[in-house]
Formats: sequence, C-alpha cells, structure tokens
Amino acid sequence: MKKRIFLVIGMVFLISLANAESLWPAYNACCEKTESGAWCQNTLEENCDLGFRKTPTSCEATSFCKPGCCYDSQEGLCMENTPQKVCNDADGTWLDDAECNIPQCSLGCCVLGTQASFVTLTRCKSLSGLFGLETNFRNDINDEATCIAIAASQDEGACVYSINYQKTCRFTTRAECIETQTGEEQTSNAEFFEGYLCSAEELATNCGPSTKTTCIEGKDEVYFLDTCGNPANIYDSSKVNDKAYWKNVIDKSETCGDSSSDGNAGSRSCGNCDYFKGSICSKGSASYGDYFCEDLNCYNTENGNDYKNGESWCIYDGNVGKGVDAVGSRHFRHVCINGEETIEPCADYRNEVCMQADIESQGIVFTEAACRVNRAVDCIIGLLIVLTKMMKKIVLIQIKEIVIGCLELYLLVLQQVG
Repeated sequence: MKKRIFLVIGMVFLISLANAESLWPAYNACCEKTESGAWCQNTLEENCDLGFRKTPTSCEATSFCKPGCCYDSQEGLCMENTPQKVCNDADGTWLDDAECNIPQCSLGCCVLGTQASFVTLTRCKSLSGLFGLETNFRNDINDEATCIAIAASQDEGACVYSINYQKTCRFTTRAECIETQTGEEQTSNAEFFEGYLCSAEELATNCGPSTKTTCIEGKDEVYFLDTCGNPANIYDSSKVNDKAYWKNVIDKSETCGDSSSDGNAGSRSCGNCDYFKGSICSKGSASYGDYFCEDLNCYNTENGNDYKNGESWCIYDGNVGKGVDAVGSRHFRHVCINGEETIEPCADYRNEVCMQADIESQGIVFTEAACRVNRAVDCIIGLLIVLTKMMKKIVLIQIKEIVIGCLELYLLVLQQVG
C-alpha cells in the first residue's frame, strides 16, 4: 500500500516538474530590436539584431526599453508603454510616464458635425481642419460613452408629433426632437425616426412629396422640399414621383450625377452640386423648382483661357524674366472666385513678382499663383560681397607678387655689389 502511495506522489512530482519547465520563460535576453524588426522584446539572445543593444535580463528592468508616453504633437496622439527609441524614430516626444498622465494627453469630446470622437484637443483641431469644420472640443465630458451619446443626439430624421390632433412632422436632429415639449396646440409628445424623411408614407403624417426645391445654408446641393416645408433628398427630376426616394435619407454619393466632373453645373434635372468641382446651389431655371447648380468656373478670361473656380494665374505687362522686364512694368495675380475673374496687383516697382505653378491631384491639374517678394536686391548685395572678396584676394596676390619681386631685385643688387 505504501509503495502505491509513493508511486502516485512520485508521478505527481514528475508532472509538476514538466509543467514548471513548460512555464519557464522562453527567453534569456532583452533585445532592443530583433532580427524580425520588433522592438524591446524578451526573447533568445540569438534573435537579437547585432546592430542594437541587448542585455541578459528582462526588458522591464532596462533603461533603453523602459516604457513611457510617446506624444505626437502634430496629430495629438498619445501612445502608452512605448520605448524611447521607438518614439524617437517616429519623431514623437517621449515622456517618462507609461500611462500618459500628462496635460497634452487629456481627453475630451470632439464634436465633428453629426459625429463625435473622444480624443485630445490637438487631435480634435487636426480632425476639424481635415473636414473643414470649426473646432468644437468639450473638455467637460470625461468618458467615451457620453461622447458617443452626443454624436447620437446629432442624428437626423423625422420628428413626428400631433398638433390639434393632426399628425405632422419636422425634419431635425434627435436632440432637438427630444427637446420638443408639448405646447398649447401640441397634443402628443414628439417621436424621433432616425434616417426617415417626413414624407415617408409609413409615418402617416400630413407631409408629402412636392415639386418645390431649395438651397440649404452650409450645403452645396439643391434639395427637394416636402409639402410641410421640410428638406428632403437632393433634387433629381426623375424622382419626383418615386415613393422610395421620399422615404429615407439618401447619401450624396448615391444620388444623380455623383460622377460628374463639373458638379452638374447648369443641369436642369440634377441638383447634386459640388463646390470643389465648380458648382453650387443658386437661383435659376430647372425642370422643377427655382434652383439649379450654378457654374462657378471662369471662361474666356483676360488671357483667353478658361479656369476652374479657385484657380489663380499670373498676368504681366510684357515679357518677363532674364532681365527683359520693361522699366515700370508690373505683375498681377488673377483669381477665379465664384465665376468672376478678380485682379490682385503685386507690389509696385516690382517689389513683388508673380509666380505660378500647376499642381496635379487625382488626374486634375490645378493652377495656383502668388505674389512673392522680389529678392533681386539680395542677389545684387550677394554679388557685391563676392566681388569684394575677390578684389581683396586679387589685391593680396598683387602685393605678394610685388614684395617677392622687390626681394628678388634686392638680392640681385647685393650679388652685383659683392
């Protein structure tokens, strides 16, 4: 019986040893960089890149792999537990705080139109600039859930309620719909339907499709109006009687003329205008309504060429460059703004010169020009400095040659006298 007990105990001990060996760390060094390109890894010494440091201990105990906070001041990003070497290689600022408990990394809610992101102030400014929005940073919000809730409150849709027992609707945001209180004439609390238009049949309101259109402040496109005066989808003459088009909000990319290179400029049937392509909603004749996509480009300008909205170019009084500019001539910068050619003179007496260049992006060539300070005086001063140095050098050489000549003559006289 005792033999069996000892046998069982021995087997348990052997199994424990086997488990212990399997749990033993599979490394004997800390590599600043491994041959595979990984930074600060606990691994076998043979895996270390010989061009970097290594030590026979864990990375947590080293100075070169000590984790800290890496702060990107350009993008406003904070990366926790980052080795200093990795941060420096990424052009970041390394701080001895692994959890990034620094003022630059304080988070808040960045509201971006109908979206929101829980980020730093610098990151919020970067994102706002990227989307062309004003920075709206809420540092009084301390958690992501609340921030997301703010974004949800900006969702747009149909706000349905009753007035004098008649069901009606207003297209607005979730937040504004919730704030709608029961008034003297209002006989029901407001109910919000995200992504729906007030003209949707299933909402059974007194709002329906119409042939009216409008421009909306802050947007480029022409929009349908329903019978209650609410904006609907982008104007498309082929969708006037399409019930599906009057049901849900449809994205700009899924409406008519999305692939148009000129933003549907001058179109009577499609209101999908695009300012960056040279068009915007404006008063004008269309198949339905009184608005269309006005062409903002400039045609047959002073130099006879056509230009896109926002382009700028140079105009001169005569020939320019290589010293051929006529005395008293001047440079001018012309700009195409909303279909009009405007002229901006560069500084007189050629204190400024106009320079232009073509920029190509996604197959589209865009011309840009600017008035720049004429640095001709700096060139002349630099030339005079160089000439002065050369003259000094020539004079010194000449003096040296004179002295040497005098010495040679003196020695010759001495020889003759002797």
